[in-house]
Amino acid sequence: MLLHLARRSLANRLLTTCLTALSIAFSVALLVGVENVRTGMRESFSNTVSGTDLIVGSRGGTIQLLLYSVFGMGSPVANISHDEWKKWDEHPAVSWTIPYALGDSHRGFRVIGTNGSFYERYRYRGGQPITLSEGRPAEGVFELVLGAEVASRLGYGLGDPVAVTHGMSAVGLMNHDDMPFHVVGILARTFTPVDRAIYVTLEGISAIHMGWESGAPPMPGQEVGADQVLAMDEIPVTQITSFFLGAESRAFTLQLQRDISTSEDEPLTAVIPGLALAEMWRGIAYAEDGLRIISMFVVLVGILGMLVSIYTSLEARRREMAILRALGAGPRRIVSLLVLEAGLLAGIGALLGVAFVYGGLMLAQPWLEGRFGILIPIRALDGVQLAYVGAVVVLGFLAGLVPAAKAYRTALHDGLTARV
Repeated sequence: MLLHLARRSLANRLLTTCLTALSIAFSVALLVGVENVRTGMRESFSNTVSGTDLIVGSRGGTIQLLLYSVFGMGSPVANISHDEWKKWDEHPAVSWTIPYALGDSHRGFRVIGTNGSFYERYRYRGGQPITLSEGRPAEGVFELVLGAEVASRLGYGLGDPVAVTHGMSAVGLMNHDDMPFHVVGILARTFTPVDRAIYVTLEGISAIHMGWESGAPPMPGQEVGADQVLAMDEIPVTQITSFFLGAESRAFTLQLQRDISTSEDEPLTAVIPGLALAEMWRGIAYAEDGLRIISMFVVLVGILGMLVSIYTSLEARRREMAILRALGAGPRRIVSLLVLEAGLLAGIGALLGVAFVYGGLMLAQPWLEGRFGILIPIRALDGVQLAYVGAVVVLGFLAGLVPAAKAYRTALHDGLTARV
């Protein structure tokens, strides 16, 4: 009976009910949505590289090494000599390595020099290997493989020429036009930073920098042409930027990390990807907490809006309350009715908010994956999110106590007396 009355009362004030429920729904959608995005971003970042025991670079910060090696952000402090990399590549406790040579770009996309180990050993998101949707891996000096997003956004296909730019500028000021690469493969989409990079051979990176030993372009007449490079029996690779390492056994990982980081031959830093990612997330925990606090305040504003709506409607419902009292409904019955109405509004708003989140994820998930490489999975609410939704409903019931207290103190004759 009481539930029926509450439903009819809300239906009688349909416009106010809908607006109030929507305000709560948007609040809940923001709160749950922020939690979904936070969790999805953390998982996407964590799954960018998988199955790698160590990432090794020049001596510096662990987060910096992680950012430029895995996420293509920032630049290294220094390079690693080719001989030092080969020393660790041939170490008895090392199963494989993937070298990275950074420093060049094409129209804002990072160009990475690597070797065949990249196509064989690189893993992401739970151990999935990278594959090619078209063509084959780069093997020749001037061969090149495109990440899926690069190919899509630039419209390149197999056989197209690509001129690499020195540095990371989106506008080429020092292009290696005299040594163009040609596309021989396009990687399948991974929804990771792999999609936003271009891959060439280590020899290709060395070839385009012949004569650049001083850090500046060679003087006129001293340039090395593509024909001269191709005529060489061997192109010397002198340095790389970083390398990924897989140990023969996980038991060797900590010992290798210690040996590499304390090596006296070259100052190097070796990081465990999972620990470095955890450190990075701790560094941005304040931003996460800030977003969560803002969302909670938005929810409180929505609940207060509902309270104001019900409280101000009491004046217009004086006669309704008086009729209920006259029909035998006691003050406690009236209080229960108003609290139930507030709880129903909060419950409807919370359900709508969750529906908005799932609807938004279904629509935005492909765009987020393609544009930012962030996979936000669509799955059931976890314990934290359920607690948020439950807290909103409980707050709704509690907010209903305020107008209910006013109605409880209102005498029967007050609702039957006309006010001028």
